[in-house]
Amino acid sequence: MPLSEDEQRILRQIEAELEQDPSFAERGYRVSRRRLALSIAGMIIGLFVTVIGLAVSFLLSFAAFAVVLALGSVALGELRLIGREQIGDLPIRDWLSSTRPPNRD
Repeated sequence: MPLSEDEQRILRQIEAELEQDPSFAERGYRVSRRRLALSIAGMIIGLFVTVIGLAVSFLLSFAAFAVVLALGSVALGELRLIGREQIGDLPIRDWLSSTRPPNRD
């Protein structure tokens, strides 16, 4: 659904105000790629402990798997932030001009 002329004018005005604010970019979120790398490394180690832990104790293996799930959740959140950060680099007018792919039902 295209924006009305009034909505486009308001959007351009908001864009202009944000471009003039020098501290706006600094107030945004920062993505920690180190946290992503550590969570992936922890997942790999946790999977190894899960498999080896089956020989020792089911509870140890279960706890290691729970840690893998938690670290997977952290990694997923970091990947989403990275995706948002890259999309956030696009100007709003590029978002508005893009078209959605047709629904395939």
